[in-house]
Amino acid sequence: MGTVEFESLVKEIKAILQAHANPAIVKKYSRYFVEGYDAYGVDLKKIRNERNAWLKDNREELGLEGFLLLGDQLVQSGKYEEGFIVIDFITYFKNEFTPATFERLGGWLEHGLYNWAHTDGFSGEVLSAFLVNKIVSLDAFSGWRSSPSKWKRRAVAVTLIKALKTDISIAALLKFVNPMMMDEEKVVHQGLGWFLRETWKKSPEQVEIFLFKWKDQCARLIIQYATEKMTKERKAKFKRLSR
Repeated sequence: MGTVEFESLVKEIKAILQAHANPAIVKKYSRYFVEGYDAYGVDLKKIRNERNAWLKDNREELGLEGFLLLGDQLVQSGKYEEGFIVIDFITYFKNEFTPATFERLGGWLEHGLYNWAHTDGFSGEVLSAFLVNKIVSLDAFSGWRSSPSKWKRRAVAVTLIKALKTDISIAALLKFVNPMMMDEEKVVHQGLGWFLRETWKKSPEQVEIFLFKWKDQCARLIIQYATEKMTKERKAKFKRLSR
């Protein structure tokens, strides 16, 4: 596909989204996004046929690299629906992912995927494939733990939820998130708490030992999320003694 055709595809996607824009949807969902909600207000189910056609008509010619380029353009807009369309497209290329793809996709969390819904969908459907399919090791996420992007840091925790289905030990996963437990961002606290809650379901004893070590230091929100499924009696063990 030449430059002109590629630009036409970008314009077509944007035009369809604009044509289906609904301010009422933006108003309805904006309250869930304290970090901001830049959206057209499109019910993505209503343009499913268009989304399928964009992929079917361009998959062979564009390939993974072409859809990565498409993603580079669309995520930079910051538009909610454009981000989700790109995430949806990229999931179809999981079998072609390489370590270089991992590095490329990581940049999207610094240049356009700026909310919890994008980050969680991207982590669960795309980033987790790199661990599940052993394309990269856990160590590939090491630098993300201290990234300037809070969304990249949240992505570490959320991606690791799917890693619970791999042969990576729970001990290794807990050790890996250890440097993140004093993070200052709420969205990261939520991600860590979610990961720890899911890990607790698989290995209560290991996670409770981990939580007990951190309960008087880390953000209370982490503990709140992590202990959500525990009984009242078990939760009481993690009551903060100071502060």
